[in-house]
Amino acid sequence: MNAKPLISHASLTLAAMLLVAAQGAWAQSNLPENIRVPDGHKMAMTTVGVGEITYECKEKASTPGEMEWFFVGPKAQLNDTTGKQVGSYFGPPATWQALDGSRVTGTQLAVAPAGAGNLPYQLVKANPAEGKGAMNGVSYIQRVALKGGAAPASACTAANKGQRQVVPYQADYIFWASR
Repeated sequence: MNAKPLISHASLTLAAMLLVAAQGAWAQSNLPENIRVPDGHKMAMTTVGVGEITYECKEKASTPGEMEWFFVGPKAQLNDTTGKQVGSYFGPPATWQALDGSRVTGTQLAVAPAGAGNLPYQLVKANPAEGKGAMNGVSYIQRVALKGGAAPASACTAANKGQRQVVPYQADYIFWASR
């Protein structure tokens, strides 16, 4: 028996099973209703963002004298499902850029709680892509499968006003295009 074709067939079967499992993990029915992508869209690309969120201790604009951690911006590497870098995520403004140079920005439509210590789930309506490449045709971006990234648990007081803290996080970013 030739082991090479058996291994190749087994590898392809495993890869197909993992792809089906991954799509099930991102099934819209498993997500909060307000961050679901509207009908008429298909998954164009999935990535795992691994990086950090920067926060700064500032005075609340609406309540002088009261302090809180304000979101400054993200910095993450976007990887494919094998761990290979395919792009980056940074801001402000929130920008998803593929290694081919194409990129999108967008407008947040909705968020939903994703558990203590985690950034919220997010649905973003993408602006038209800049440059030609992987981001062309992207109409929505979802942030799901979150780990970390919430504002620091440490106190934000007048004594540490202006201090910045970096918080690690990981999230899956799903890019959607019209069918």
